[in-house]
Amino acid sequence: MLKYLTRPAILSLLLSLLAPISIPQISQAADVITSPLPASSLEPAPTPKTSTPTPTPTPALTPTSPSTPALTPSTIPANPSVEQPIRLEISRSKRRVTLYQGDVAVKSYAIAVGKPGWETPLGTWRVQQKLRNPIWIHPFTGEAVKGGDPDNPLGRHWIGFWTNGKNWIGFHGTPNPKSVGQAASHGCVRMYNQDVEEIFQKVSLGTPVKVMP
Repeated sequence: MLKYLTRPAILSLLLSLLAPISIPQISQAADVITSPLPASSLEPAPTPKTSTPTPTPTPALTPTSPSTPALTPSTIPANPSVEQPIRLEISRSKRRVTLYQGDVAVKSYAIAVGKPGWETPLGTWRVQQKLRNPIWIHPFTGEAVKGGDPDNPLGRHWIGFWTNGKNWIGFHGTPNPKSVGQAASHGCVRMYNQDVEEIFQKVSLGTPVKVMP
């Protein structure tokens, strides 16, 4: 197509192609652009992130059940099932022994006490011996009668509460029930066999025995 152009036209075309091209200015600092960048090309400055501390969970306290309050010494109920201590009181004049539980007289029994010159000793003593089928030794001849013998003067049970280191005085049964209620012994307390057995089951070593006139 250029071959049909006249020389002036060709010259004019060349001049138009060689027109100066506008080149953007760059400052001496090569990393800085002097012309502003469009706002859409700018990233917003990052917002500093602050971490919200996670609260440490506090364990829940289990409330004390109101139905089971703690007992203080002032609120602890007394135990009504605790038995009161046993004690025995002998009346030589009435010829009876009374079994007490605490301050309550539970039962009274007929007895034989020491005859004149062999009186049952007055005072407060304690049970020191408890024997079943005791052996009896005659205080003068030394003759022994074995335990369980129907003729044994001590019967089937012995409860010793006084001694001088050689001789003993205590409760015992008897093969001679007619003597009960009298001053007939050598200081001991004779009882019906079934009565002394009953007391034998209730008293313990250390049970107080008070002998009154």
